[in-house]
Amino acid sequence: MWRKASAAALLALAVGYFYHGGSELPEQILQYIGLPNIQTPPESQKSLEQVVSSAWETLITLPTRQWSRVAVGVNACVDVVVSGVGLLQALAVDPGSGLNHEVLHSKEDLKEAFIHYMERGAAAERFFSDSEVFQRIARAAAEYPGAKLYVGGNAALIAQKLATYPELVVLLCGPIGPKLHEMLDEQIIVPPGSIQETDEYHLILEYKAGEQWGSTQAPQANRFIFSHDVSNGEMSSLETFVESLEEFDPELVVLSGLHMMEGQGRELWEERLKEAVLAISEIPRDIPIHLELASMTDKDYMNSIMQEVMPIVSSIGLNEQELLFLSQAGEGPHAEMVAWKGIPDVGRVSDILLWILEQHGRIEPSSEADLTRIHFHTLAYHILATVDGYWGNQASAVMAGARVASSQACGLQAVDPSKVELKAPLEFYSSHAEPREQLSLIPEQPVTVWRRGNVTFHLTAVLVCRQPLRTVGLGDAISAEGLVYSEFETQQPF
Repeated sequence: MWRKASAAALLALAVGYFYHGGSELPEQILQYIGLPNIQTPPESQKSLEQVVSSAWETLITLPTRQWSRVAVGVNACVDVVVSGVGLLQALAVDPGSGLNHEVLHSKEDLKEAFIHYMERGAAAERFFSDSEVFQRIARAAAEYPGAKLYVGGNAALIAQKLATYPELVVLLCGPIGPKLHEMLDEQIIVPPGSIQETDEYHLILEYKAGEQWGSTQAPQANRFIFSHDVSNGEMSSLETFVESLEEFDPELVVLSGLHMMEGQGRELWEERLKEAVLAISEIPRDIPIHLELASMTDKDYMNSIMQEVMPIVSSIGLNEQELLFLSQAGEGPHAEMVAWKGIPDVGRVSDILLWILEQHGRIEPSSEADLTRIHFHTLAYHILATVDGYWGNQASAVMAGARVASSQACGLQAVDPSKVELKAPLEFYSSHAEPREQLSLIPEQPVTVWRRGNVTFHLTAVLVCRQPLRTVGLGDAISAEGLVYSEFETQQPF
């Protein structure tokens, strides 16, 4: 009786507390009367993230026909991940002003390029020309407190992600040394021709949102990557990769590492790119090829990849910087822009994606080109643009890519709505020019679809991790997941 009366009094106290404007009850009262500890985060924000996350779980489905054998090549290495500011301070480098360098020749070049990208919150990758200086920096990075070693290189990261699906047999070809071999998933097949005595190391200098060094402050978390990597730089495993395909008999080929050749100089990349095109052309045309792009700075080299490689692959994956640079190199739509301001405008992105497919893809049935799919990813949203008739299950594919970006950035197996935020625009246009369609992103059905000619666009929001633990390899995980959920249509289009 007394206990019931006490509970009633405490409940009355609780009601009075809320009536007089209190947002939270003292924990002891809640525990005593058995009520949940009610927190009041911004409900509008939390509910949107919860709605999108729940919708993904309901709507994402695997395709009817799934891949069983996927071959991946050809860049692989060991990533050494460290605090960028911390390492540069340990190298006795003073903060200063940023300056972009296409190739790094010294610690000073490294510092300036790092600051240049840190103040923009942008990712970049550069070749370090001096082997001796690089080895000294690499040793300092490996010994730096908190440094972590991971599987690195787009191909190896994509293979690792694909290997999380037990029913998939994955072949990985690239320069694979003892440390990397030890770190790879045991399910991954490595051909004997890929094994080498030493590992290639890449240094990843990470920074957090709001992190400050001197007068530079990072607007968002990201990373700066550099290496002195000759094996990957020359794509030395490409021929071994193509030769191993006949015996492996894949249903899908994933190719990456072309960006690594840029730092080797024009004479080398011109010759090597011709050999790469010849090697890729030997892959049977009924096997789709996905090309994963990465950061580049040489417009001539980018143009050569557009003209010579893109038409002989079926699919490409890229981010907002690579997309804009591609348009600048080819004098495409919005090429006059120096950089994106904030979240890339959906209409402009859509214009460039359409232009790529028109210029280098199979928009017309009579075209000799094979390119029919582009998977675009940026921090706040992803878009899949496909030529009609070639790819199925793309709504699930784009959502699956966004879901893995949200969970992996937070270091989780599944999306936690309390640790992410919706940053995608809920209203946008299908193009930057007229005629254009006004479109909406509806959280309950988080894929917006529109068509431009015979190209269909699927857009979904990303639930952006508030405190990302690791940003390296997100693009590779996004592309891999998108491919797992994609179905290649073998019937004739149109």
